[in-house]
Amino acid sequence: MTTGTSVRSRETPQNARAGQATLVDALRGLTARPKRLPPSCFYDTRGSALFERICQQPEYYLTRTETTILRRAASEVARLIGAHALLVELGSGASIKTRLLLDRLDEPAGYVPVDISGSALFEAARDVRRCYPWLDVMPVCTDFTRAFTLPASMRSTQRVAVFFPGSTIGNFDVLEAVRLMRTMRTVAGHGGALIIGVDLVKDVTRLEAAYNDEAGVTAEFNLNVLRRLNRELRADFDLEGFSHEAVWVPELSRIEMHLVSKRRQPVAVSGRTIEFGAGERLVTEHCHKYTSDGFRSLARAAGWSPRQVWTDEAGDFSVHYLVSPAH
Repeated sequence: MTTGTSVRSRETPQNARAGQATLVDALRGLTARPKRLPPSCFYDTRGSALFERICQQPEYYLTRTETTILRRAASEVARLIGAHALLVELGSGASIKTRLLLDRLDEPAGYVPVDISGSALFEAARDVRRCYPWLDVMPVCTDFTRAFTLPASMRSTQRVAVFFPGSTIGNFDVLEAVRLMRTMRTVAGHGGALIIGVDLVKDVTRLEAAYNDEAGVTAEFNLNVLRRLNRELRADFDLEGFSHEAVWVPELSRIEMHLVSKRRQPVAVSGRTIEFGAGERLVTEHCHKYTSDGFRSLARAAGWSPRQVWTDEAGDFSVHYLVSPAH
């Protein structure tokens, strides 16, 4: 292994345009019926920090369960990926789970964390660099749901392995999820791999509790999106005028997060007036839950070949290893 490679920033005009596009999508969603926002709006600096706190709440089983699975399966995952792989993590956040793979990969060609929150991304990239001084760390600040170009590694790359933990795929409706997984295939290229975390269907009480934690951190996270719109879209949302709610929708197999207007109220957004009725719901996030077989069918629809799946003993969560056809 060589030493002395550096963390390289990719904060380009293209990435700035992607951030602006997210806000354009937000404005479009606020004028739709029902009103909705893209999940990427959550992740400004404060939103990213709040999500890290959510992951520590006792009701939020997803992070600790997935971490337990990865600790147990990481050596096998690394063996399947093989030597000299470029590891690309989408929605990298603090890059904590990634280290379980980096500790076991055979001479990785580099690590590319991808996140829309620049401050959180570059701080996490610096932390990874300190822990792995021999590793070429190349952060890309962009919205990973849109096409982006991988940075060129300084080392020979045998395979691109995309890492998408956290069951973030559940935030996308079925057609959107298939489209995103096709984008991941483009990123991975021929013969590439995808390691993806997927939350599983379970008792409704536990599902709803995970998104309505007693400490109110998820509620704060949800309301923070209005604070961001006030700052970046010249809006005047009254945060006291909305309440957080998360409910299970069985026919769609998903948790829906809403912000509910407490009264009839107009909101100015970028010079436009958006009317909210009393009790009207602003949809901020969908969190789909799958069976293992159901997710494998989704993966095949996106052109991936399922190879392996790991779950915890209770069957709460799953980690899938998928491969892209070599030709």
